[in-house]
Amino acid sequence: MGSRREDLLDAAIAVLGERGIHALTHRAVDTAAGLPAGSTSNHFRTRDALLDAVVERFAARERANWEELAARLAPTTPRELATALAEFAHQATGEQRTLTLARYAILVQAGIQPALRVQLETTGARVNAWFLNWMRTAGSTDPERDAPIIMNHWTGVVLHQLAMPDPAFDPSGQLTALVTTVIRPRAAEVPAP
Repeated sequence: MGSRREDLLDAAIAVLGERGIHALTHRAVDTAAGLPAGSTSNHFRTRDALLDAVVERFAARERANWEELAARLAPTTPRELATALAEFAHQATGEQRTLTLARYAILVQAGIQPALRVQLETTGARVNAWFLNWMRTAGSTDPERDAPIIMNHWTGVVLHQLAMPDPAFDPSGQLTALVTTVIRPRAAEVPAP
């Protein structure tokens, strides 16, 4: 179990992911954490302070998920990269569904609150560095160009699954088609005719 602050922030993430940004109140977080009224406001005096801390906590949890995946997988080809992204999509829409829904709620809020954009860019830099490394290892000759194409598609696939759950969800085919089109095999990997 984490600190009281982390417990409150995890409860706030659950509120965000289960009920949306408008439900994020000090009282709702107290209730979700099973703590007495006023516990959240003792740590975060304003809603903006709470939201700023939630962004930090959710980013740390997302980074931990990404790093756990990156520690297990080391894609060296476009197909392996697509497989890793499909696994991460399953994780994001399955066991990490609430965290992912909180992420999208925060992204939408960042469109309204520019300060959150800066915070998201800063907290996401480490995951971006991991992914750019994966892109290079998988054969991308221009990862700065290729990464947004692939990750924006991945983001859309995950968002669609969250909004319109399909019990047979399998993004492998479309991710493989996209990744193998964007990242062309090196000359040494191209099969001879």
